[in-house]
Amino acid sequence: MRIKILPKPALISCLLMLTGIAWAQDDLLSEVDKQVQEDITYTAYTFKSTRIINGHSVEVMKKNQLDFRINHRFGELNTGAYELFGLDNALVNFSLEYGLTDRFNIGVRRGTYQKAYDGSVKYLFLRQCSGKRNVPVTITYFSDLSVNTLKITNPAQKNDFTNRLAYVHQLLIARKFNDYISLQLTPSFVHRNQVKDVEDNDTYGCGFGGRYKFSRRMAFTFEGFYVTLNSKSGCQYPLALGFDIETGGHVFQLFVTNSRPMLEKGMLAETTGDITKGGLYLGFNISRVYAFGKNTDK
Repeated sequence: MRIKILPKPALISCLLMLTGIAWAQDDLLSEVDKQVQEDITYTAYTFKSTRIINGHSVEVMKKNQLDFRINHRFGELNTGAYELFGLDNALVNFSLEYGLTDRFNIGVRRGTYQKAYDGSVKYLFLRQCSGKRNVPVTITYFSDLSVNTLKITNPAQKNDFTNRLAYVHQLLIARKFNDYISLQLTPSFVHRNQVKDVEDNDTYGCGFGGRYKFSRRMAFTFEGFYVTLNSKSGCQYPLALGFDIETGGHVFQLFVTNSRPMLEKGMLAETTGDITKGGLYLGFNISRVYAFGKNTDK
């Protein structure tokens, strides 16, 4: 095993700094928005969900809104009729994401993959708009901290909590070109404190995804990530194709992907499905948004 741990004081300082900057900038931008609101047209619904497919989109929850999400991945399609082409095996992930402000979200999740728990922050820095102020893209920052809680079966492996941690940082940059087409770039960084000897602790990558809305309630979606992988690890580049279906208060996403993990660090650094050998998984996401209190943040 290769272990490389980020210094705790540096990590805590960065998190505190990020939180302080987020709150301060949010207050400042709120005041600016109030002054120029009448002369600015903001772009809405670059994507219909906080996910394109596997990865996050630039969308965030509004203040006092809660997104409850169920992510589901079946087994490999190439397992044959005995396994009902993967339907006999499944992984599930439950997610809660809440808007503290119109720009700043927090989230918690738990999934069957590695029995992992994770928490995240998501902050909307810039929002695409036109008029008195022209901003060509929407930019959102996403950061996630996860912990693997699987029992250690190897007696030679040290059961150290810090070894189980992984960190993800992503910058989400998207543009809505018209009512039909939206595209996004996602520069990404993953650090896993403990990995196999043939793997690297750090993984860098960039994602490209988008949506084509072809009817009032349906859209075609696609997503792919180029990441730095060690060829000996057996990992693959994450890819996905799917559809978004809007059904009133729900957004239903149906897709096929070669990435079974629903955790960001797993999707980016631990995707094992080899498309050339039929390593594909059928999956779906169901999202339901709940509103609490009165939203007064602009």
